[in-house]
Amino acid sequence: MKFDLIRTCPDTRARRGRLYLPHVPDGVETPCFMPVGTQGTVKAMSQPELFDELGFRIILGNTYHLNLRPGPEAVKRMGGLHRFIAWDGAMLTDSGGYQVFSLSDLNKITDDGVTFKSHLDGSMHHFSPERSIEIQHCLGADIIMAFDQCPPYPCTRDKVAEASERTHRWAERSLAYHMENGDPEQQNLFGICQGSTYEDLRIESAQQIASLGFAGFAVGGVSVGEPTEMMRSAVEWSVPHLPDDRPRYLMGVGTPLDLVESVAQGIDMFDCVLPTRLGRNGSIYTSNGRINIKGSRYAEDTSPVDPNCACAVCRRYSAAYLRHLYKTNEILGCRLATYHNLAFYASLMQKIRESIDHGSFSAFQRDFVYRNSSQN
Repeated sequence: MKFDLIRTCPDTRARRGRLYLPHVPDGVETPCFMPVGTQGTVKAMSQPELFDELGFRIILGNTYHLNLRPGPEAVKRMGGLHRFIAWDGAMLTDSGGYQVFSLSDLNKITDDGVTFKSHLDGSMHHFSPERSIEIQHCLGADIIMAFDQCPPYPCTRDKVAEASERTHRWAERSLAYHMENGDPEQQNLFGICQGSTYEDLRIESAQQIASLGFAGFAVGGVSVGEPTEMMRSAVEWSVPHLPDDRPRYLMGVGTPLDLVESVAQGIDMFDCVLPTRLGRNGSIYTSNGRINIKGSRYAEDTSPVDPNCACAVCRRYSAAYLRHLYKTNEILGCRLATYHNLAFYASLMQKIRESIDHGSFSAFQRDFVYRNSSQN
């Protein structure tokens, strides 16, 4: 993997870069948003829509879910995740850690790893750092993640310190297994720093993870229920201690406002289920804020859901039609709203990149925050 840092904003930590990956040799432009394809699909979307129409060059897959169905060895036999799902771009797979630790009533954590029950059928499974990396080797993503322990929020300082120390040990084991058994030229392993809402633990974790030879670095343990201000503080404490010449990934974040504010803090990569999950439930991002298309005000609204949007949905369909689709439980409503939300995110990231290119990111940030501070 190669990461070119092209420009920086003189007034913030915002950066403009290009990330070269095996499946995207011409580069992924950063800052970038990565749609979440948990089980080998970005829900309600086809691969050509994502790649050819919306321009996304990297999406996510989920190690926990793909381990349960169809199984990593099966995916490997079918040529890896790219071939299995017919995806022409790059992919990132998470370690499965977040999902495993969210099953707090179904797991047992030791220094060796985590033993847990499947949420599907109750069958027993075990993830160690080595097994997580082995699964990700089978899946074949361009970027894979070290196995970490994500503490819940709220959490005592002692419990967070214990989780951070275990994360550091597991990072070393993940890296050692990958270097010995994987192909670092084809799969790039990122480390994850933790520390919850404790400044000293955030700094210590970032420094320790940064001292290891990872291809990139992620800020983890955020968007787990903490207030937005605490999430932003966690990023602020972590980023200065991560290398400037490697990509920085903020896991599981977030709203459009979160993206803009986190870019200002020096983040290059994002993922979040919000644009797809909200779209399936009739919540649509627009240039005037988020709307609920199910509302009666749209019953005879012949304008697009966002008159300022040029996506294929807004060019063709009315707000009234989208509302009708939801009211009649037609699947097309979910598809069109999801498509539009992802188009909104793609456009937002493009505007962010252009503002950094043109030296106007600070003004863009101020205007965006002013217009969106009351939106979720």
